[in-house]
Amino acid sequence: MDINQYTLRDLFAQLGLANSKADIRRFVAQHPLAASVSLTKAPFWNHAQAMFMQEAWREDADWCGAIDELNNLLHQPH
Repeated sequence: MDINQYTLRDLFAQLGLANSKADIRRFVAQHPLAASVSLTKAPFWNHAQAMFMQEAWREDADWCGAIDELNNLLHQPH
């Protein structure tokens, strides 16, 4: 049984984004989302990034935990 838990840093690398802790904090601070905006519909993703997250959620992939964490971070009041 392969249990692979990807981290937020792994997700940022997968999305082609800088993934240091400081880079992630900066990204979250610069990209807050209103509650009415779905993570994958955010205007700052390119098509491939949005599709990757949509497919991961649909397939309940190992990436879901990291994607959920990012979703929560971007939807928090700043």
